[in-house]
Amino acid sequence: MTILPLAYLPSVEWFAHVRRGDCIIDAGEHFVKRSERNRARILASDGVMDLSVHVCHADRPHTPMRSVRIDYSKRWQHQHWGALVASYKGSPYFEHYAPLFEPFYRREWEFLADYDLELARMLCAQAGLTLPPVSERYVEAGPDDLDLRPKRKKGSAFVAEPYVQVFSDRLPFAPNLSFADLLFAEGPASASVLGYCLPAK
Repeated sequence: MTILPLAYLPSVEWFAHVRRGDCIIDAGEHFVKRSERNRARILASDGVMDLSVHVCHADRPHTPMRSVRIDYSKRWQHQHWGALVASYKGSPYFEHYAPLFEPFYRREWEFLADYDLELARMLCAQAGLTLPPVSERYVEAGPDDLDLRPKRKKGSAFVAEPYVQVFSDRLPFAPNLSFADLLFAEGPASASVLGYCLPAK
């Protein structure tokens, strides 16, 4: 079994595991700062860009993911949506999927976990995938489980299948960005690209 963390605009690797199956999403873990729980990577015109959802009291240790509230005191939604539009408006499928993304940057969610899950559910639907079951209790990893919750170390066994990214005429391929990057580039073929990726075992 693969144990997945909740993630903001999850990565290509996250979705490659979902496509392979036998996954569970752990909503019962503690929040990990500076991780995919509230951070995603996209491709901007000058290279890879991090997008971070602002959360309240992120410095408190051992905060359950289910208790983490989103902070709207700064206009991060406006910034994220502007970055997505600027980065992907020239991609083949942006106009098709933009109406599905935009509500996530107009409406306010109270809890990060709910926001992450709704985004992941929407992305799964566009890729023809089913969101894995979600555990509200911490999932204990067994000896044969692949646990993707800890902060990843360099040298991950994940191998991304290259595809034509929006700035491929001037930038080298950037692997394992948010799945949104792949979706805007490949549209309905995104799930097929995931099939050629090699998730870590």
